[in-house]
Amino acid sequence: MDLVRIVAPTNSTALIEGETGTGKELIARAIHEHSSRRDRSFVRLNCAAIPLGLLESELSATKEERSRALWRAKWAVSKPLTAALLFLDEIGDIPLELQAKLLRVLQEGEFERLGSTQTQRVDVRLVAATNRDLADMVSKKQFRSDLYYRLNVFPIAVPPLREPSSGHPTPGGALRENIL
Repeated sequence: MDLVRIVAPTNSTALIEGETGTGKELIARAIHEHSSRRDRSFVRLNCAAIPLGLLESELSATKEERSRALWRAKWAVSKPLTAALLFLDEIGDIPLELQAKLLRVLQEGEFERLGSTQTQRVDVRLVAATNRDLADMVSKKQFRSDLYYRLNVFPIAVPPLREPSSGHPTPGGALRENIL
């Protein structure tokens, strides 16, 4: 919980790494709740479950376009991204071709909507999570190194929630209890 308190009041990008089921989304929500953007939207995108074309359009769509497209696809993102916290869950599953576009949003705070040549400005706080070893993926050229370094500004490693043999709860388990 100390790491959440440290990063929440900043605008730094956070990368939460840990096994499936360790509460990465709970940590992202805690960051949001303790941030200056807490009165704005918490927008969660599961990068593993959204087809490439829809994910790309989500990152660059208007509120109406997002609501309509996701309603049809049964994803619940319907809030504008301006001044929101954007939580990209399973960031390690984003294809390389989309990683360059995400990098531009992070570096420049701008993007072009699909089919448009007009540049749009965006103001989002990014928190990403993964159960993959992104550093290893970078070494294998499966994940862009420049995107990895942009995401890994404030890393949060979440230990497994398994109980150690001594019977004492892990720090991840204690964190989960504090957040809930």
